[in-house]
Amino acid sequence: MVDLGNGFWWWAGASSAQLAAGVAACRRGFRGRDTLMPIKAFGVASLFVGAGATAFAGFLYASGIHKVDDMKEVGKSFRKKMRVPPREKNTSA
Repeated sequence: MVDLGNGFWWWAGASSAQLAAGVAACRRGFRGRDTLMPIKAFGVASLFVGAGATAFAGFLYASGIHKVDDMKEVGKSFRKKMRVPPREKNTSA
C-alpha cells in the first residue's frame, strides 16, 4: 500500500468539501415539490453533521489519537492535570 504521508489532510479536505456542499445547498434554497422539502432539509443537515464529524476525526488523527486506548490515555492525563482522582473500575458487568 502506498504511504500518503499525513492522512489528516484527507480528513480536512473531506470536511471542507462537505461544509461547502452544505452551504451551497442552503444558499440555493428549495426548488421543486413541497412534499420533498423534508428530504432536502435532512440531506443538508447530514452534510453539516458529516462535516463536523470528519473535522473532529481529522483533529484526532492529526493529534496522534488512533485508537480508543490513546483516547483513554488523554483522559487520564486531563484528570491528572485537573487533580481529579482516577476513575474506579466498574467490576459489575
